[in-house]
Amino acid sequence: MKIAMVTTFYPPYHFGGDAIFIRRLTHALARRGHQVTVIHDADAWRMLSGRDDPEAPPEPEGVRRVQLESPTPLRGRLSCLLTQQSGRPVIHGERIRRELEDPDLDVIFFHNISLVGGPGVLAYGNTVKLYMAHEHWLVCPTHVLWRHGRERCDERQCLRCVLHHRRPPQLWRSTGLLEREAKHVDVFYSPSSFSAGMHKKFGFSRELEVIPYFLPDLDSDAEQPEALTDAPSERDYFLFVGRLEKIKGLQDVIPKFAGTDGPELWVVGTGDYEAELRALAEGHPRVRFLGLRSPEQLRSLYQGALAVVVPSVCYETFGIILLEAFREKTPVIARRLGPFTEIVQTSGGGLLFESDEELEEALSRFGGDPTLREKLGRSGHQALVDRWTESVVLEQYFDLIQRVAEQKRPKLHHQLMQARGATHT
Repeated sequence: MKIAMVTTFYPPYHFGGDAIFIRRLTHALARRGHQVTVIHDADAWRMLSGRDDPEAPPEPEGVRRVQLESPTPLRGRLSCLLTQQSGRPVIHGERIRRELEDPDLDVIFFHNISLVGGPGVLAYGNTVKLYMAHEHWLVCPTHVLWRHGRERCDERQCLRCVLHHRRPPQLWRSTGLLEREAKHVDVFYSPSSFSAGMHKKFGFSRELEVIPYFLPDLDSDAEQPEALTDAPSERDYFLFVGRLEKIKGLQDVIPKFAGTDGPELWVVGTGDYEAELRALAEGHPRVRFLGLRSPEQLRSLYQGALAVVVPSVCYETFGIILLEAFREKTPVIARRLGPFTEIVQTSGGGLLFESDEELEEALSRFGGDPTLREKLGRSGHQALVDRWTESVVLEQYFDLIQRVAEQKRPKLHHQLMQARGATHT
């Protein structure tokens, strides 16, 4: 197939896990012989990061990257502002349209379109069109349902909230633009049942199907563990991996590591809340900040941990950190919130907590019972193999594309039937 990915962020011009997953999906499709064009907005990354451009590694055969960028920083910021306010790709619109109206294009995947084109970009192209809701942008101007920067959202107070987040209100959200342009998309889907339900709760007019995130097949994973040469100690440790932001909940975990006795807490990541977290950890010698680590080093860190702690206090849409832990047969301790509940209960790969007391109990159980770690780690690993690996999840994608193509592109439907029949035979 000939496929297009439309996203605001794509590595190395990115900030988090959604862009990493888009690259993972892109490369997985390319390995199977499909041609994938990724359209992403460098203007948005430059405006929000304020950093020099990163060095972009070469893409594998079959992947073409279309980088939208303006000749000057001022024009780039103007492009982002116009899209954010109008809900349309004002400056880069014609370039995007040329790519998406290629008559040979079979499938368009829309991902995070907030600054690459807004709802207006959904009308471009006339082929199979799928939208993956990596965040809650469809129902939340700040993407994360974190109201006023201090609490989970349970009812709309959008104007006050976006002003608190220091973002200009989006006028298009009150015009019905999203509802009109959503009609051009064949299927909306989310990586978890929880997130699909949240979109319904907050009034999105379309039902969302569920296709989860995945990791590469274990026998083809190119990221091999790399031993740490600068391990901070030889003691047992729990591991936190993620952006150091208030919504990730690490501030609830650090106080559990007071004193000098017992396992340590190793923290991997950086972020806007890092200074506050480091201040909170002062006088806690068992809390160690490791900064950013390579994927290969992360695998070693996962392998050595008693458990991975995932304490987010916001509504996540999935939890790729849990899958990364399961890959290394390491269990998790996750907050009983959002998609973590369904992942842990489905896999049997960890313990859930709500209160401080339950968190302390979970830490104590893993610290004192190595057989529990081994048992839950095995369960999580088996669930990863059965549910969340590349080969398993791509079949769900092909099922979805084939279903839509039957009505919209019969020739593509026939080709998929033949290809998949030959593969299965």
